[in-house]
Amino acid sequence: MAGCGNPDAPLEGVAFLQRILIGSVFCLSLLGAAVVACGGRGANGPGANPERQSDIEYAIARDYFEKGQPRLALDHSRRAIELNDQNARALYFTSLVYLYFCNGKLQFADADCRIADAEKYARKALQVDGTFREAKNLLGQILINQKNYTEAITVLSPLTKDPSFESSYLAWGNLGWAQVLGGQVDAGIESLQKAITEPRFCVGHYRLGVAHERKGDLAAAEQSLTNALEVDAPECKNLQDAWEERAQVRMKLGKLADARADFQKCRDISAETLAGKACADALARIQ
Repeated sequence: MAGCGNPDAPLEGVAFLQRILIGSVFCLSLLGAAVVACGGRGANGPGANPERQSDIEYAIARDYFEKGQPRLALDHSRRAIELNDQNARALYFTSLVYLYFCNGKLQFADADCRIADAEKYARKALQVDGTFREAKNLLGQILINQKNYTEAITVLSPLTKDPSFESSYLAWGNLGWAQVLGGQVDAGIESLQKAITEPRFCVGHYRLGVAHERKGDLAAAEQSLTNALEVDAPECKNLQDAWEERAQVRMKLGKLADARADFQKCRDISAETLAGKACADALARIQ
């Protein structure tokens, strides 16, 4: 695990959640240590401070999530909110966990994906703390998922100009994606070029590739998608959407052998996801 920084930074793999915000750092920080230190010392007893209890439940929730138990994480984050409905960190984290359940094989068609709840808790976090930058970025991401691109742009634009937001490349990446999907391709390309000033942000490279493809610049699209897949990180090497997209671009460029290899890699990552099924179907058509 990386060293501790912002204890409320997006969790790695969730802020993939949009195929997603890779590069985020997860850390329990000193609050997690407090759970160990104070566990079993009457924190849940009569007269215990509910705000203190809420913080402990929040730390337990993050710990469960890190250990790959998101349902238990959600239970404890909801408990943290019951104890203190002004706990902005717990509200933000609850939104994030709800969004995590949209990252399964069926993505947003999954019965466990409750995007409306993700939106609700992100908005509540911002009602408690209007300066909560990570919550603003998360809300923008959720709005993109809901195809509400206009509001997403409104939420994200000021965040890209906020010098206090250390992960501004994530905001640029989400803003650019909202612009591209909302039909503002040129503006989206400009924003995504700012996002990839963080060169390891492979999702930014992927999205820029999609933008170039929509613009009709297939050579630039292929290069951006290659940049995404060449980032030396497992989550980037296995960015299934990027393999599928590059295969499609290479088909248009007439590079059939290269396209076939990309479709195969996409399928091999998982044949059960929506992207994996699409790649398997494409392979069947071109073989």
